[in-house]
Amino acid sequence: MKTELIKVIPGLIAYAGSKKNTLILEFAIPGAPTDTIDVKILEDCIRLTAPARDIEYVCALALSWPVKFEIVEATYEKGLLRIEVPFKNQIEDSVKVIIKSGGMETKIE
Repeated sequence: MKTELIKVIPGLIAYAGSKKNTLILEFAIPGAPTDTIDVKILEDCIRLTAPARDIEYVCALALSWPVKFEIVEATYEKGLLRIEVPFKNQIEDSVKVIIKSGGMETKIE
């Protein structure tokens, strides 16, 4: 019978990079083998699971600003998982609004 691992929230710090256009997330997950770390990211959320010895690190975050989840870099060294992802420019997926005349035209004489 498989024993259920104790779930633990990893230490986490999240901040904007020095150029202010990148979100950086740093998770403290000591003892987690790299090949067992599972990170899923979308435009507005991130989820992490990482088993380590007799515990499992788990975390789910809602992001307050959308990110370009297709462009993400992650490194894991000495128990620290660092994820960098650029913020999304909110106007980039915008749609141009076509403005129709209200029916009355102004004539200049």
